[in-house]
Amino acid sequence: MTRSTTDEAAAEPLPSPKERRRLREAKSLSEDQVAAAVGVTRATVRSWETGRTSPRGRKRALYAKVLAAETNPGAEPDASPGAGPGPGVESVTEPTATEPAVEPAAVKPAAVKPTTVKPAAVKPAAVVAVATEPVVEPGADSADARPAANPAGRAAGKASTKAAVRPAPHPVTRPESVTTGAEPERGLPAPPPPEEPDFSPADAFDELYARTAPGLVRQTYLLTGRRALALESVERAFQLAWHRWPEVAVDRDPGGWVRAAAYEFAMSPWHRMRRTHRHPDAPPTEPGRRALFDALLDLPPAYRRTLLLYDGVGLDLPETAAETEASTPAAAGRLMTARAALAERFPEVAEAASPAAQSALLHERLGGLARAENVPVPRPAEAVRTGGENRARLWTRAAIAGVALLMVVTGLTLHTAPTHYEQPISPAERVGGVPPRGGPQQLTAQDLKLQRSLREQVAHGPERLVPETR
Repeated sequence: MTRSTTDEAAAEPLPSPKERRRLREAKSLSEDQVAAAVGVTRATVRSWETGRTSPRGRKRALYAKVLAAETNPGAEPDASPGAGPGPGVESVTEPTATEPAVEPAAVKPAAVKPTTVKPAAVKPAAVVAVATEPVVEPGADSADARPAANPAGRAAGKASTKAAVRPAPHPVTRPESVTTGAEPERGLPAPPPPEEPDFSPADAFDELYARTAPGLVRQTYLLTGRRALALESVERAFQLAWHRWPEVAVDRDPGGWVRAAAYEFAMSPWHRMRRTHRHPDAPPTEPGRRALFDALLDLPPAYRRTLLLYDGVGLDLPETAAETEASTPAAAGRLMTARAALAERFPEVAEAASPAAQSALLHERLGGLARAENVPVPRPAEAVRTGGENRARLWTRAAIAGVALLMVVTGLTLHTAPTHYEQPISPAERVGGVPPRGGPQQLTAQDLKLQRSLREQVAHGPERLVPETR
């Protein structure tokens, strides 16, 4: 009998993947220690903390006990594709006057069951409720766009962002019979309730693209130093997101999903073999921005990406480590090395009073560099979706044609090939220089007489050995 994963999630609620990692580090536990306690490998624990997989059955219960010391009773169940609104989808509904608010303590973790959310039912406002990336907003003030370096400032920044993207409550007109409980007048049918607008997956994708694509192109340009490659990487990332939209729509941070895909494509070493992307574009003309541009490109790609995510985009250290697929100490080491390299070239960075001030200064400098450069404008969302569909359709047809051609060639070979081996016949040729064939010579009279004498003698006895000659 198969046990549903929905029941397991309801029985053993787990925090989000990033929260699991934070709880493990707060208890000073390594991945090896957690793996030994649960009975799995280190790679499996890392997969649980990145959200790629989720524990089940007995391992889920053991993993929940390991994190139970600091797990919040109101933590949300583990999110997986198709098992609820997913991580990062923030609620945009507030309790109205007719609907009393539910206290968080009244909801038990065991009673919280994930519900299946279809991609077509996900509204754009809920899907794209992601953190605002101040690096990519040309007209915004960088000092106000980026949250403070301390945790309280970061929480306040996230709350302000959530409030900024929350739409106005939609007024719903209800018939009088429904609100007051009285029956409608006989003979007159009750007016039908107004229908809410149905948002399709394409509308949600277009909303996400319009909010994040322009800024993501500027971020990718700082990462690669190539405008054409930045635009191509962002478009390819959104095409991949549209191809996997049921998975992206329920992700905690759809913008972060697309950003990680764009960064991975932009940092691929295969681009060095392309002539158009072999060398970076011309640096800015302003001396200060030119120096910062050259200093960024001199950093190794992994260090440059870590610096851009932490000081440019404004992610915290665990989120930066998770997006770069590295451990938190490794991400911290890369960040410190990158800051030290920039501090050698810029005295104001080295003279910062604290790491928070240093991070704020780098955030402002990176934001100014991104806003000052003229990067190409992304194409419309419909063109990107259509291009991705055409590309997938072309590759599918090419694969089908290749398989069909291989089958035809194989069948033709089997039909024309011999069933057994036949040794080829050598062609005839004239042979010369061979002596004539030898054989018995013509017997003389004496030879004939001796032959006759031998035949007439007795066939046994010593006389046969020594014939008489006359």
